[in-house]
Amino acid sequence: MKKVLRVITNYIRETDKVLWVLVFAASFYGLLLIYSATLRLNSSRQVLVQLFAILIGMTVAIFISKIDYEIIGFLWKVITPLAVTFVLLTFIIGVQHGSASDKAWIMLPGGMSVQPSEFLKIAFIITFARHLNHVHENLNSPLNLILLCLHGAAPVLLIHFQGDDGTALIFALIFIGMMFAAGVRARYFVITLITTGIALPVAWFSGIIAKHQKERILSLFNPERDITGIGWQQWQARIAIGSGRFFGRGLFNGPRTQNGFVPENYNDFIFSVAGEELGFLGALAVLIILAAIMLRILRTASHARDRMGSFICIGVFCMLFFQTIINIGMNVSLVPVIGITLPFFSAGGTSTLANFIGLGLVLSVYTHSHPKSFADSYM
Repeated sequence: MKKVLRVITNYIRETDKVLWVLVFAASFYGLLLIYSATLRLNSSRQVLVQLFAILIGMTVAIFISKIDYEIIGFLWKVITPLAVTFVLLTFIIGVQHGSASDKAWIMLPGGMSVQPSEFLKIAFIITFARHLNHVHENLNSPLNLILLCLHGAAPVLLIHFQGDDGTALIFALIFIGMMFAAGVRARYFVITLITTGIALPVAWFSGIIAKHQKERILSLFNPERDITGIGWQQWQARIAIGSGRFFGRGLFNGPRTQNGFVPENYNDFIFSVAGEELGFLGALAVLIILAAIMLRILRTASHARDRMGSFICIGVFCMLFFQTIINIGMNVSLVPVIGITLPFFSAGGTSTLANFIGLGLVLSVYTHSHPKSFADSYM
């Protein structure tokens, strides 16, 4: 028993306690919101799945944090093929999930499902961090930039062909964020921005952007365009958030009021639950917790012992940051609905587990960038 307590004590001493407290707070807050959002369904399944994912995720995060991230990076030849193969299986045995139109999930025994693209995010962060570290001395050479762009395009195209353009966008943004942090010259980003601006009209009129995607974009500029159809979820979410005002209608009161009309609000639209039931203060609390988590990750990146560790932290930061921005943008009708979850808050076993794996990587960088004292090493 003493040995177990010593191990626990040593881990608490070595790890980033502030980051753990923030993640605990986000997970507990998220569970409360999911419980409230699913009261009208008379089913505890979503809450139990989320709780299970949190417990498994925390265990995995602790395990990963004890492994030197250099070793994890060295294992990319194993991690990446497994993640890619898992995604490729969706082209064969993939199924749709909820109201999603893409077959991005694989069914597991017991009626549970898993979304392989979430694990590919982690694999990409590891491999791309290693790639950036390897070429950093000549980062802006044309050959290295081309190879880096091909590396970044691979998962984007794979997930695009799977049909999940929302997740493909997250991959692209992680790629851009990591390239920017690595020190790619500003002119290349300007060129990319101009090229994208030229390509968008071509994609719109040539049919590359699907009809339902166009409708979602157009509904942002004219919310009343199709309120009872494609714009229903966002319209109801905005009403729910607005009805919460400053203090909200009260926790667990949403299902009996506006939130009962927001489809699958326990998932992508969990922010609307916080806004209605706990008001501006509750929504602000969500933002503060997530911002604090991300700032803590950036702090770890700045104190990493080498570039590899810093790049890993930047990758995890970008994953959480862009998912947060897009998800909240969806809830307030600033971004089309593209199926992006709110990290640590939305119901979703795979996305929650992936977030915790990312947390484990950050904690590995933190732990192995802070040498133990002589006394600690022999306790």
